Amino acid sequence: MPHHYTVALAGNPNVGKSTLFNALTHLHQHTGNWPGKTVATARGAFTYGGDLYTLVDLPGTYSLWADSPEEEIARDFLRSGQADATLVVADATCLERNLNLVLQIMEETHPVVLCVNLMDEAERKGISLDLTALQDALGVPVVATAAGTGEGLDSLRAAIRETVEHPLPPPAHRTGCGGCTGCSQDCRCAALMARAAQVAALSVRVPPDAHRRDRRLDRILTSRATGIPVMLLLLALVFWLTIAGANLPSRLLSDLLMGLQEPLRSLLSALGLPAFLVSALADGVYRTVAWVVSVMLPPMAIFFPLFTLLEDAGYLPRVAFNLDRLFRRAGAHGRQALTMCMGFGCNACGVMGCRIIDSPRERLIAILTNSLVPCNGRFPTLIAVLTMFFAAGAGPGASLTAALLLLLAIVLAVAVTLWASRLLSRTVLRGEPSSFALELPPYRRPRIGQVIVRSVVDRTAFVLLRAVSVAAPAGLLIWLLANLAPGDVSLLQRCAALLDPLGELMGLDGMILLAFLLGFPANEIVVPIALMGYLSAGSLTEYQGLAQLRAILVANGWTWQTALSMVLFTLFHFPCGTTCLTIRRETGSWGWTALAVALPTAIGTASCVALHLLLSLLA
Repeated sequence: MPHHYTVALAGNPNVGKSTLFNALTHLHQHTGNWPGKTVATARGAFTYGGDLYTLVDLPGTYSLWADSPEEEIARDFLRSGQADATLVVADATCLERNLNLVLQIMEETHPVVLCVNLMDEAERKGISLDLTALQDALGVPVVATAAGTGEGLDSLRAAIRETVEHPLPPPAHRTGCGGCTGCSQDCRCAALMARAAQVAALSVRVPPDAHRRDRRLDRILTSRATGIPVMLLLLALVFWLTIAGANLPSRLLSDLLMGLQEPLRSLLSALGLPAFLVSALADGVYRTVAWVVSVMLPPMAIFFPLFTLLEDAGYLPRVAFNLDRLFRRAGAHGRQALTMCMGFGCNACGVMGCRIIDSPRERLIAILTNSLVPCNGRFPTLIAVLTMFFAAGAGPGASLTAALLLLLAIVLAVAVTLWASRLLSRTVLRGEPSSFALELPPYRRPRIGQVIVRSVVDRTAFVLLRAVSVAAPAGLLIWLLANLAPGDVSLLQRCAALLDPLGELMGLDGMILLAFLLGFPANEIVVPIALMGYLSAGSLTEYQGLAQLRAILVANGWTWQTALSMVLFTLFHFPCGTTCLTIRRETGSWGWTALAVALPTAIGTASCVALHLLLSLLA
């Protein structure tokens, strides 16, 4: 009769645990949250020898001495006895550091299987491991794997089966200082490190030049002289590739989706729907969704894989290292640099990424300020405005100029993020910045195929589906406002007129402010809403190129000063609906959510007013 076993999967971050999980379970997995926690959990299953094995992927952690929700979850699950065995993953290139957690887990649960992963990288660096000596020293089964290539997976499955069916006796050795009965945490930590060093000395041989390449790269990428300039150059390169590469796919996708609008209209009419409902669905809901997809998908499909390549190569932790000093001066957490980078792709993802920050106070600071950096949905507006009014010409030169101007805008956004973090840490979220351990993983050759799949499935598709889900009802509302016209003046025009005084004070106009308000569900639809209002059209307006768009905007009173104010308010305004819901879920408070909305909006409004007054005085 087949048996069903549960196996806990544990390990430090950056040891290839997720790669191993995916390799073992393939597509037989699902994700969710731990009960009562916002920390994500992943469970998968595989069969071996006719038995079913459920693999529970515990959060990556450096220790079981709970200082964070991740560590608490890993420790409590191991102590619960729900798992029939624990599979611990360690990095073959830095085994001694990983053995600290292995020894802790061995004290919390039994039986344990140790998977020494990344053996291919260890071999390239000339690192040799005596697995027999390692197994004898620890008293648990040890299996070598290279999960990225599938090497050793069959041996690992066999070891798991043997362990759950015929577990070895628990090791007699327990870590302690040997000099007192109730060891303190510091005492136990020192004993663990000494034991890990002893085991590594018996089983690992590391040549002197094993990490020479990593050290050479770090001299460039993490030094005070070159670290930040190189980071800015890489960011500019990513922006340029995104801008230059997204133009043609966006146009082709727009032509395809817009070409389906009339067939959809004919189909809805054939179904006998009233004319106003046909127009609401075709011109309102469908056209808005088509706009969001055609404008948002191509840049995301380029930006997310490039961003994931940097992450997979081991560069993003170096970004956090470079910016840690700045964030600590602002009273924030160094890991906020990572969540801020995630916000460039999607602020909702950046807010969720703040879970990696242990301190509740510093996690709140990171959440409240994440929307001060522009997400992927705001990039199209920034790129279009900067190109039309400040990067004349066409071709690669214009794309490069736009990329450099966008980089300047990003630098401004980062500076404001640091300032706002300092403001919060000195007022409503007072406190001292906490210390944390930041691991700089080895540089690795990115796995191109896995990077594309992960970035498209886990990031691009996720963000796009959420944007579409809020863009559809927004499209219906926009259509109603544009087509309901009491007294021959649409509600859209009436609302814009009410906002004109504030818009003029900010160097904008009422229609632009209304476009931002109606674009709350998805930032991508701000420009088309403004066009629809300027042209008095009944549905979102498509433009055939930036030259035509610039002509329309200039005809409606836009100048370079208007464009500059538009860039500022695009950078700093309320987060989109998806991000607001994510903030509410992560903080559990509507009050913090309201502050997360008010903070960037106040900064953007004040900046635009100050800029307009300054330009007026100079004029």
